[in-house]
Amino acid sequence: MLTTNELRWFYPGTIPTDIKIWFQQNCLIDRMQPPEEREDQYLYAPKCDYLGIKLRQGRLEIKWRKAEFGEVRLGQYAEGKVEKWAKWMCNDPTGESFQPAMVLENSTWINVHKVRYSQSYKVSSDLSVQQVVTNESNDNGCNVEITNLTIQSNTWWSLAFEAFGKDNLLMDNLKATANLILKTYQGSKLLAANSYAYPYLLGLVCG
Repeated sequence: MLTTNELRWFYPGTIPTDIKIWFQQNCLIDRMQPPEEREDQYLYAPKCDYLGIKLRQGRLEIKWRKAEFGEVRLGQYAEGKVEKWAKWMCNDPTGESFQPAMVLENSTWINVHKVRYSQSYKVSSDLSVQQVVTNESNDNGCNVEITNLTIQSNTWWSLAFEAFGKDNLLMDNLKATANLILKTYQGSKLLAANSYAYPYLLGLVCG
C-alpha cells in the first residue's frame, strides 16, 4: 500500500500556453522531454468522491481518501485542498485480467485520455528540494505533474503535487516542493474551489 498527500487542481480546456511553457522551463530536467500519453479506465461511482478505482496499463488500482486537511495557501497565486490517499495496486502476471476491453462497453466505466508531463523531486531532511532523473531511487519526495485530459469529449487540464515517503513527512514534502515550484508561477490564480481529486472530477463531467 502506498500513502500520499495530494494537492490537485482541475480546469476546463487545455493547458494554457503560458502555464505549459512555465512548467517545461521551471520544472522539467529535460525541457524537451515528450509527454507520457495513456488511457485509464475509471469506475464511475456517483456521489462517492472518497474512492477511486481504475484500470491502468494492465493493473487494477484502488485509492481511498484517508483524510482531508483543508485549504493551504502556497505563494501569491495558489490555494488548494490537501488530501491523504492510500493506494492499492493489483497486477495480473498472466495478462488475462484488468484489460480495458473487458469494461469499455460498460457505461459505469469512464475512459480518461491523459497527456502528461511529470517530474519527481527529492526532499532532504533539511527540506531542501532537488530534481530527480528518471529511474533514480527516491523514497522521500514529491511528484509534480501537469496533464491534458479528455473525458467523454470534454477537455480538462490539471496541475498536481503528490508527496510520498514516511507518513509524518508527507505534508512537509508536499509543502516544500510546492513552495519551491510555485515561486516562479505567474499564471492565472489556482483556486481552492478548483482543487479536488479525480473521483470528484468524474462527478462533475459525468453526473
